[in-house]
Amino acid sequence: MNGAPYRRQGAVWVLDVLVQPRAARTELAGLHDGRLKLRLTAPPVDGAANAALVAFLADRLGLPRGAIDVASGQTGRRKSIRIAAGDELAPRLSSLLETAA
Repeated sequence: MNGAPYRRQGAVWVLDVLVQPRAARTELAGLHDGRLKLRLTAPPVDGAANAALVAFLADRLGLPRGAIDVASGQTGRRKSIRIAAGDELAPRLSSLLETAA
């Protein structure tokens, strides 16, 4: 996990992301500055991009939306995402990064 944009903090995982709102399509866009870059079609208005981010990650990681929330960066492009999951999440996060590469 060394150098990966995710880490375990107690009972939760933290994923560092860089979000590009108002993109042509919602997709993973690789790594940028040590963060997972995501393009989202949603605009950064009234929390729409954050909601789209949570929905996208929940779908990709096979988790309920309630297990994922934006821990910091609610109004910025650089965000830290808190994910409530056990050790089974590590291979899913690794797979997500491989898909993004």
